[in-house]
Amino acid sequence: MGILNLTPNSFSDGGKYLSFDDAIKHAVKLLDDGADIIDIGGESTRPGAPEVSEQEELDRVIPIVKELKKLYPEIILSIDTTKSKVALEALKLGADIINDISGLQFDKKIAEYVAEYNKALIIMHIKGIPRTMQVNPEYDDCTREVFDFLQNKINVAQSFGVKNIIADIGIGFGKTYENNWELLKNLSKFEDLNVPLALGISRKTFIGKMYNIDIPAERDVETALIHSLLLDKKVDIIRVHNVELHRKIKDIYRMLNS
Repeated sequence: MGILNLTPNSFSDGGKYLSFDDAIKHAVKLLDDGADIIDIGGESTRPGAPEVSEQEELDRVIPIVKELKKLYPEIILSIDTTKSKVALEALKLGADIINDISGLQFDKKIAEYVAEYNKALIIMHIKGIPRTMQVNPEYDDCTREVFDFLQNKINVAQSFGVKNIIADIGIGFGKTYENNWELLKNLSKFEDLNVPLALGISRKTFIGKMYNIDIPAERDVETALIHSLLLDKKVDIIRVHNVELHRKIKDIYRMLNS
């Protein structure tokens, strides 16, 4: 899953793809580099990020969805949103996945619309809201609490009739440095959710902290190293900024195991 942020303030590439032309060019590059899915976000969810209005998010996202579906009718598009109106308008245009980082905490109507269009829903764990989520997050048992949250929200989605559900442990979303590593070490436990798993670690702060890399865009090699060491885990989707590097890992892995 290649990341396309249409925001001025995303932690890694904020402001780079604000214009229509730049956004489309980057989406095409992601596809050329080997992305299977393009994840489009119109609101930054980095720690401390302010909320944007529904209309502003629609204005950023919908024209790009329209154009990409026109250029590539078979493209698989994921919409990174916590707003049901944004989800609905994207689904009307043929979006395939709604990626809800709130795990249906902010707007349960998302599940209703995903079920209506018979599309897929990514349910992610987050503790708190993006603006304040990294202010002293605390857990008694992080792995167990994240698992129980995801199981509960999977049940909620299913109660709305959603059939295709993907779970995401939410690395970096209301977790300490230690929490992130604990969850990665315990990835196998989340197979018991009995749904596909998505993982988003690309360029995140815990990687920068480990290696003293302040600039997020310079964390790609370390991101790829972590992914390569998790290849024995049953993760179905990895959400990344540098698609080309990760496609090469996939190519090498397949060659070695063919």
